[in-house]
Amino acid sequence: MNTLKQRLMSISQFYIAIASKISLLEPVALLAARFYVGWAFFASGLTKLRDWDSTLMLFEYEYQVPVLPFELAAYLGTAAEITLPLLLMAGIASRFSALGLFVVNIVAVISLEDIAAAAFAEHVLWGTLLLQVVIFSGGRFAMDRIAEEKLFNTKTANL
Repeated sequence: MNTLKQRLMSISQFYIAIASKISLLEPVALLAARFYVGWAFFASGLTKLRDWDSTLMLFEYEYQVPVLPFELAAYLGTAAEITLPLLLMAGIASRFSALGLFVVNIVAVISLEDIAAAAFAEHVLWGTLLLQVVIFSGGRFAMDRIAEEKLFNTKTANL
């Protein structure tokens, strides 16, 4: 019985050592998630700006944005796709910008009558990564963390 207990303790210590090393990757993973999703939405916003007439036509005939008139939806959607990703990538108001892009992402999925399976899967991935930022914040490499430390004289845990 004693050897079983020793074995379990050894496995537990090994797990804790590995988990602590993997935890060091958390800030990098959050940064990568912020940039991956941020760039996807920012590029979409730039595409809308490049050809505004097409954007208005898409919002009028292709996208079925609920409640809002198509012109207002086009302006709001484009503004969100330009400003929120920049905030997200910089780590400024990370949770707010991630939540805003999460809403934009949901509206985009709802607004399209026919969405390809691959496109839907990509929206699910973006939504999951955005929720990760909403829940865990922007991570160590976010301006939020720096501002929090300066304003409240707090030091974050050793991650």
